Amino acid sequence: MDAVISVADTTERLARRLEATAVERDRSGGHAAAERVAIRDSGLLGLTIPRSAGGLGADWPTFYGVVRQLAQADSALAHVFAFHHLQIATVLLYGSEAQQRELLPRSQSEGWFWGNALNPLDTRLVATVVTGGWQLDGQKSYASGSVGSDRLVVSAVAPRSNLEMETQHPPAGRLILHLDTRAPGVTVREDWDSFGQRQTDSGTVLFERVFVPQRDLLQGPDTPPTPRATLRTLVSQLIMANLYLGLAQAAFEAGRRHTLEKSRPWLSGNAASLADEPLVQHRYGELWLQLRPAQLVTDAAAQQLQAALDAGDALTAAQRGELAVEVAEAKVLAHRAAMAISSDVFELAGASATSQRLALDRFWRNARVHTLHDPVDLKQRDIGRFRLDGRPTEPSPYA
Repeated sequence: MDAVISVADTTERLARRLEATAVERDRSGGHAAAERVAIRDSGLLGLTIPRSAGGLGADWPTFYGVVRQLAQADSALAHVFAFHHLQIATVLLYGSEAQQRELLPRSQSEGWFWGNALNPLDTRLVATVVTGGWQLDGQKSYASGSVGSDRLVVSAVAPRSNLEMETQHPPAGRLILHLDTRAPGVTVREDWDSFGQRQTDSGTVLFERVFVPQRDLLQGPDTPPTPRATLRTLVSQLIMANLYLGLAQAAFEAGRRHTLEKSRPWLSGNAASLADEPLVQHRYGELWLQLRPAQLVTDAAAQQLQAALDAGDALTAAQRGELAVEVAEAKVLAHRAAMAISSDVFELAGASATSQRLALDRFWRNARVHTLHDPVDLKQRDIGRFRLDGRPTEPSPYA
C-alpha cells in the first residue's frame, strides 16, 4: 500500500510540475530538457521495472493510470514517459533472461531514459550481418523520445541475401536491437514540426555504419513471434488510448471550469448563468457519456492485458486475439471521446474560451495529431469482424 501511495503522490507532484509550464512549452515546442530531468528525478522511470531489478515493480494498470494523469497535464511529455516504459516492456517481452538481468538493473541505477526508432512503415534502416553482430545503415523517422534519450530500441530490415531461411514467416527480415543513443554513427535530428504533441522528441534517427553486437539483438529476423511477445503491440495501443483519455479529461475539466467561472449567459437563453442553461447541461451530459464508457472499457482492457502478461508462455493465440479486440475497443472509444470533447467544449464554454492566453485548443491539436497514429477505421473493422463471426485480429505492429 505504501508503494501505491508513493506512486500516487509522486505522480500528482510531477503532473503539477508539468502543467505549470505546459501552455508556454506547447507554444515554443522543441526539446523539454528540464522537464525530462524532472521526470527522471521523480523516480517514475522505474515504475514498470521489476523490484528484483531495483524498480518500483508496479503493475500495468497502475502504469496506465499514471500515463493518463500525466496526459491531463501535458500529453506530449506523457507520451515521452509512456514510450520509455514501452521500451522497458520490449526488454521484458523480447529480451532473454541474460539481457533482462543486464539491462533492467542498469536502466534503474543509471537512470536511463529510453526512446525508440521502431516505425514499422519506415523500412529505410538496413541491418547487415558482420563479424560479431550487425551493422546499421539508413534512417528512421517518427522516432518518439529519441531526442535526449540514453538508449534506443531499433527495428531494421535485414537483406534477404543475409538470411538462410524460408520467407513464409511474417517477421522474416525484420529484427529488433537496442543500443546507446550516443553510439558512434548515430545522429538524432530534432525535426518534429507537427502542430500538436510538439514536445514528444520524435526526431529522425540517422545511422551510418553503426555496429551492434549480437548480444544486443532482442529479436532476430528468423524468430517466429509467440502470443506473449506480440503483447508489446497491445501495450503500445493501450498507451495511446490512455493518452487520448487524459486529453479528453483535461478538455472536459477546462471547459467545465470556464463555463462555471467565465462564460456569460446566452442572450436568448433560458437561464441567468450559462451553467444553469438546460441545453448546456444536456450537452455536458452528452460529453460525459462519451468519456465515461471510454474510461471503463480502457480500464477493463488494462486488467485483461495484465492477466495476459501474467499468463506468460501459456497465453494462447486465441486469447491474445480476443485481447487485441478489447484493446481496439478502448482505443476507438478513447479516440472518439478525445476528438469530440476537445472540439465541442468550445461551443459550451463560449467565445472567450478561444483566447490564445488560455490555449485550450492544445487539447484538440494534441488529440488530432496523436489519433492519426494508425487508422481508427481499421480498429472498427477488426472489432466488427470479431463480433460478427469470431475471427480474431492477427498480430501486427498496430494490432
